[in-house]
Amino acid sequence: MTTRRVKTAPENAHSGEASAPQDNRETQLLLIARQLFASKGFDRTSLRDIADEAKITKAALYYYFPNKDALYERVVLESLETLVRVVSAAVEQHQSPTDRVLAYMRASADFLDERRDQWLAGSNAFRQGPQNEQRLKAVKLRDTYEKLLRQCIMDGIVTGEFRPVDAGMAGRFLLSTLNHLSRWHKPGGRLTAHEVMEQFVNMALFGLVATPAANNRVPKA
Repeated sequence: MTTRRVKTAPENAHSGEASAPQDNRETQLLLIARQLFASKGFDRTSLRDIADEAKITKAALYYYFPNKDALYERVVLESLETLVRVVSAAVEQHQSPTDRVLAYMRASADFLDERRDQWLAGSNAFRQGPQNEQRLKAVKLRDTYEKLLRQCIMDGIVTGEFRPVDAGMAGRFLLSTLNHLSRWHKPGGRLTAHEVMEQFVNMALFGLVATPAANNRVPKA
């Protein structure tokens, strides 16, 4: 999805820039951009911020990324593409709808655990980025990701594993746990994101009520 350009050496790069491998420099800049987008937000991060963090001139940064739209493509679209690929592969390893929902949520939590800056940067830029062609591509990828979970839930309803609930609402409920988890969960805490998600999904699938008889004691709204 990313268009690669034929590059010539930037004239305004600082000393040592020309000798640095292009791919390494580009990777470094993407890493810095993801970290800043994750911590400050897409709209509050300027190209100057990225250049200063990388200790290069703004002109040298333009050689790799002429504007924030180019960074949006690399940060948001590549993050979503990877997420869809990883989660889809995890789901495909299972047969029952219940196991597929569990695999979906576990793989998503693992993505957050292992690629936190990528998750947060992509999420922030997705919400704050410009309304353009790149945004439309991002929306399609997000829809692909969400539809996969919704299909797993619908399959469970058809087989009788799940109650006949609104599959769209159930999907949004489960996804909201992921979205909120990324805002409060800290790496290095008592539980990993994966372990937290195990508990969330367990409660979502099996509830909090210990026995069916306890339903009769729930006050009516």
